[in-house]
Amino acid sequence: MGISLRAYARHRGVSDTAVRKAVLAGRITPEPDGTINAERADAEWTQNTEAPKVGTRQKAPQVQSDLVERGTSPSGGTSLLQARTVNEVVKAQANKVRLARLKGELVDRSQALAHVFKLARAERDAWLNWPGRVSSELAARLGVDPHELHVALETAVREQLQELGEVAPRVDG
Repeated sequence: MGISLRAYARHRGVSDTAVRKAVLAGRITPEPDGTINAERADAEWTQNTEAPKVGTRQKAPQVQSDLVERGTSPSGGTSLLQARTVNEVVKAQANKVRLARLKGELVDRSQALAHVFKLARAERDAWLNWPGRVSSELAARLGVDPHELHVALETAVREQLQELGEVAPRVDG
């Protein structure tokens, strides 16, 4: 009869989850009653655990088991340091956006689109009213029929507005 998984974890300086994973992975073999023979398990752990690659730092056993518990690998994959770095970058970006919003440097996208639409409609209406305002005066200056000039200006303005109406406003970049 050996010691419990938790006792062996304390003996190794790792978490009991790391010991359970080692048992499930076949790196250490428990006794038939589920306990651990510490001497035999130490030898199996050493023999069946891959050594760190050349050029990498030796991690403390607890840190290494914590990485295993988090689903990361000390020799590859996403490390805890990488995950924390990504988290800090995301936090910094969120704080930057929050600060810009507080300073009034950001606008709501739907409000910006509504404002652009309102301005475009006011501009269109002003142009549609323009031929009626200037056609009589221009006809008198040029010595042409006021009605013909009004129709010609109105047609030209509508064609121009039709072309401008095909351009969609973009506020996304």
